Amino acid sequence: PAEDLRHHYVDLQRDSTVADVLAATGRQLRSTEPVKRETYIGTAIDQGRTSGVLTAAIVNGALGAGPGAQGPTNARPPYTPVPYSVLAGRDRGPLLLDPVRTTPIHSWHVARGAPMENVGQWKRPWYFPAPGSAEDMGAAVRRECLAVRGGIGVMDASTLGKIEIVGADAATFLDRLYTNRMSTLAVGSIRYGLMLGLDGMVFDDGVVMRLDRDRFLATTTTGGAARVLDHMEEWLQTEWPGLHVFCTSVTEQWATIAMNGPHSREVLAALGTSLPVDAAAFPFMTWRDGEVAGVPARVARVSFSGELAYEINVPGWYGLSMWKAVMEAGAAHDITPYGTESMHVLRAEKGFVIVGQDTDGTVTPHDLGMGWIVRRDDSDFLGKRSLRRADTVRPDRKQLVGLLPVEPDQLLPEGAQLVETDTGVIPIAMVGHVTSSYDSATLGRTFALAMVEGGRARIGHTLFAPLGGRTIAAEVTAPVFYDPEGARRDG
Repeated sequence: PAEDLRHHYVDLQRDSTVADVLAATGRQLRSTEPVKRETYIGTAIDQGRTSGVLTAAIVNGALGAGPGAQGPTNARPPYTPVPYSVLAGRDRGPLLLDPVRTTPIHSWHVARGAPMENVGQWKRPWYFPAPGSAEDMGAAVRRECLAVRGGIGVMDASTLGKIEIVGADAATFLDRLYTNRMSTLAVGSIRYGLMLGLDGMVFDDGVVMRLDRDRFLATTTTGGAARVLDHMEEWLQTEWPGLHVFCTSVTEQWATIAMNGPHSREVLAALGTSLPVDAAAFPFMTWRDGEVAGVPARVARVSFSGELAYEINVPGWYGLSMWKAVMEAGAAHDITPYGTESMHVLRAEKGFVIVGQDTDGTVTPHDLGMGWIVRRDDSDFLGKRSLRRADTVRPDRKQLVGLLPVEPDQLLPEGAQLVETDTGVIPIAMVGHVTSSYDSATLGRTFALAMVEGGRARIGHTLFAPLGGRTIAAEVTAPVFYDPEGARRDG
């Protein structure tokens, strides 16, 4: 009887029965191959080795064919082993194993002799040795940092992730993603924002520009661009499908040239531009569309160095020519190209964090001393509920602080563990760790950023970093070492 056939199992891994096979042949399927796809028999990890022969016999019987008229389907891996060489494929070189991405200005950096740093898949200039010299990285970074603080430096920032968010509900969407509100941002303005995971931990950061009522451009960290776009698409497609929003990666469509330093306004004017350059008409955290050096450009007043800064964004095919124009216009001010290492020193002097270096997936905005960026009204955003958990409001959580070694020429290793007392007895209770550490030409000494348990309450205290044969003592300070008032942003 048909009822009995639903209880006679053919494939125990797929819960497929004789009734399922007969239903497939009843729909005019005449081969074991389409029957397999109709019933899913033979698609589990045994690849039909426990069900294939029986299935073929049932199909043959249903079609009135003799035994063996059709055999079972082929068993694929993992039942049938294959050599690793088949899985790996031919060795076609490193470019297919891990694609290399370069900016439109890359050839200039290479010609200038800059060693490259791998940031995600991007090649970024690490530092620029002075032409015709044997300058090492330490000397080059000191020179580059002093140029930015005292004159003008220029950096290729094209690798920053850039995502356009477009649609009638774009503002609503961004309000749900960021801890601060983006819907109140005026067209022509820029706002810094943090994204959190559902656990309330910092996921990524960047600035958001409002291009129009229904159009925004969000920047991300270089290594986080794909992750952030996936994050946006996941929520749009699975949780908020009713929102009318489209997200598009435009990272490679734009070349970004960041001019930083007291003379950057003069160099922008020397380039020739249709834009106003004075602080009143072009204030901090705004953007303007116009022409620069005869090329359509979007210029943004944002700064990751703490100095007066302009970011010139042009279509990618103008990137190299615009870079050369900037270098020519800045020659009178001894314009200095700088790389990622100097960028790190400059931002750390200002206490600006880098997601993934000063954070590790266990850090909230409040741990970073950035409670000001978390809105406190009744509106919701991803991660808001988790910020109220007992564990995330503990006063003894690790918090971002600064460290000044007692001996100003001693450099704390990044990752070094910190203890309260230098007992030399193992085990020692760790209270934190160093996240960023540099030798600063501007400060005339070494300094560091660290995540320390109850760190803000420890300011003024001394902690110790045991390093095998030696120990470095360091005073806990606020994490901003340079221009804490932010007076230099307007030049």
